[in-house]
Amino acid sequence: MIRPLHIFLFLFIAVIWGFNFAVAKIGLAQLPPIFMMSLRWALVGLLLAPFVKPPRGRWRPVLLVSFTLGFLHFAMMFTGLKDVDAATAAIAIQLQVPFAALLAAIFFNDTLGWRRGLGMAVAFVGVAIIAGEPRLAGNYIPLALVIVAACIWSVANIQIKMMGEIDGMTLNAWVGVFAAPQLAIASFILEDGHGAALAAADWRAAMAVIYQAVAVVVIGYGGWFWLLRRYAINQVMPFMLLVPGFGVLSGVLVLDERLTPALIVGGLLTVLGVAIITLIRPKLVAPAADRV
Repeated sequence: MIRPLHIFLFLFIAVIWGFNFAVAKIGLAQLPPIFMMSLRWALVGLLLAPFVKPPRGRWRPVLLVSFTLGFLHFAMMFTGLKDVDAATAAIAIQLQVPFAALLAAIFFNDTLGWRRGLGMAVAFVGVAIIAGEPRLAGNYIPLALVIVAACIWSVANIQIKMMGEIDGMTLNAWVGVFAAPQLAIASFILEDGHGAALAAADWRAAMAVIYQAVAVVVIGYGGWFWLLRRYAINQVMPFMLLVPGFGVLSGVLVLDERLTPALIVGGLLTVLGVAIITLIRPKLVAPAADRV
């Protein structure tokens, strides 16, 4: 039985992670996406690395995770998020769970079964319905980047599983240390206007970066890992299903995004598909807390 105070903490973390989509959009309105991610991970590394142990004997796998998760995933995710609404991104990124199920079947000989196969199909149908909305017509590249980012997250998920047991905050800290310079270099190659963006940025851009590092990582992941040590995976994973709902809500309340019938139906189908996969084999997506 989960204690009432801990239920509140689970809900609080889900709200933090869900509303990150709207907060990120606010920051992306003023800062180049890859550059903003370099600032986010630099702050994460600065805040956490002095207080965690170095991952001795695991430097290479951590460096590889920093490339797939810290660099590729976040560069594509936030480049796509810049030009797609928060609600759509909050739902589309959930495809990371069916992608993870598929890769687990390939790399770990994990049997999919007809129920998880059905869940995968339902999730993809849900995103396809959203992709068919008129407001996305002719603007599929940003959505495609979010979906590719979901797939890359599932690759990082496999990498993390292969590493064995590792403290989540340690992983976040050193991913931050290694990913920040990768993102900074990529940003100065692929993006421009950094000086002008920084000069024009106001407190909202700064708060977006701070929110992602402090609220999402330090508070959100710190609380999540603390709770994971106290409860079974099948008890805590259902709370993850609330994140896309809060992500959609953040877009509607904070950014005044329009809640359309297609978005509602597609979102419900996607979450239903993810729920089928997650609740049947919750350990499959246990490292999900390392994703946002």
